[in-house]
Amino acid sequence: FCAVTTRRKGMPLDPHEPENLGETIAEMSLDYVVVTSVDRDDLDDQGSGHFAACVREIRRQSPKTMVEVLIPDFRGERDLLDRVVDSQPDVIAHNIECTEALQSRVRDPRAGYQQSLDVLYGIKERDPTRYTKSSIMVGFGAPEADIIQTMRDLRDVGCDFLTVGQYLQPTK
Repeated sequence: FCAVTTRRKGMPLDPHEPENLGETIAEMSLDYVVVTSVDRDDLDDQGSGHFAACVREIRRQSPKTMVEVLIPDFRGERDLLDRVVDSQPDVIAHNIECTEALQSRVRDPRAGYQQSLDVLYGIKERDPTRYTKSSIMVGFGAPEADIIQTMRDLRDVGCDFLTVGQYLQPTK
């Protein structure tokens, strides 16, 4: 669903990105920002340190701006997740993407339904005051009961916000 060209080893992270990002947000006087990235499985910390540095720098340069991060699952490694939680974004989003029955058809095999739920639960376990958000795509043919069950599963792990989008297959 994300048509992003991947490579075994990504480009090096820009060490100035957190500072530049904070500066740009401050100059624009933004009220709310969402920081996201492609997965960086090629990095030892999967980019968690970079996410945290970006949040800290936004906070330093633009303290009134609300910050949401959309994070990968960090392979379920709690210390990497904790690094992001401890940087204190206002909202931490991690997308479950689809119903449990459709996981193997829709998602990368390294991701998983339970792992995504565990990530969202882990955020609340580390900091119960932190808002969490997830997203589900409909339009893959999942029965309504499965979609509702996914919503219940997200609620059971304390997910605060849910977005629902419709998957539309790209045309040739």
